[in-house]
Amino acid sequence: MGRVISKRIVTRFEQGSAPVRRRDSLAGEEPLEIRVGGSPLAVTMRTPGNDYELAAGFLVSEGVISEAGQFGAAEYCRGPEAEGENAYNVLNVLTGPGVDVPAADLIRNFYTTSSCGICGKASIEAVETVSAFAIEEDGATIELGQLLEMPDRLRREQAIFERTGGLHAAALFEISSGEMLILREDVGRHNAVDKAIGWALMEGRLPLRDCVLQVSGRASFELIQKAKMAGVPVFSAVSAPSSLAVELAVSAGITLAGFVRGDSLVAYSHPERIRVRAADPAGGSTLER
Repeated sequence: MGRVISKRIVTRFEQGSAPVRRRDSLAGEEPLEIRVGGSPLAVTMRTPGNDYELAAGFLVSEGVISEAGQFGAAEYCRGPEAEGENAYNVLNVLTGPGVDVPAADLIRNFYTTSSCGICGKASIEAVETVSAFAIEEDGATIELGQLLEMPDRLRREQAIFERTGGLHAAALFEISSGEMLILREDVGRHNAVDKAIGWALMEGRLPLRDCVLQVSGRASFELIQKAKMAGVPVFSAVSAPSSLAVELAVSAGITLAGFVRGDSLVAYSHPERIRVRAADPAGGSTLER
């Protein structure tokens, strides 16, 4: 985990006490250049690790690929000029047969920050990408209690956050079994989601029917866009959504739940997928809807 977590000497100050120097753990952050067929496509700041998944998820999010067979292979570009850690900061993806080369207006030959998932789009028309999956036809439903448990389950499994306090997380839960399928952490919230979606692509699980995408922060437009491109019917966030995120969730057929904390949440779109268990007069419980 040498590149995932780095160590630094810091000075801690506290009222009433002398300053203390100590070793602290920091979340790693390095640039990754993603190439497709040898041509540069994007540069993003990410936490090293699961880079193949990150690239795969990014290509799903951008509408370049939508199934496992379209992600042919990936390799780090380790030439004579690449030494040490820099050898692992350029990744070239080879797509499968029949995959079109990314359009010129998709190419982002510049720096993309760890907080920006759609920076550099050439036009507003390019912001919303057409998905290969019809999410509105997904009949998955989830009990309220099951959905409310997911943020705590995600938090308990954030091993790197536990040591650094500085990472976003995204997890995929299977509704029917309640199983957490995968959890990924990254300095960029959109990178964490891309890594989770990339895992799903490489496992042949797209579209992600019967699944919830749970994130550790807010619900932004670009995250809902990624969920849409992966066919996710339910998106859950511990914080607020943006207005554009809600608009996209409504049009895409995604159930968007925000402020998922404790014993309550707010459904901003398609609440019909959430089942509520209410107490009956006899003191038992029954499904309200």
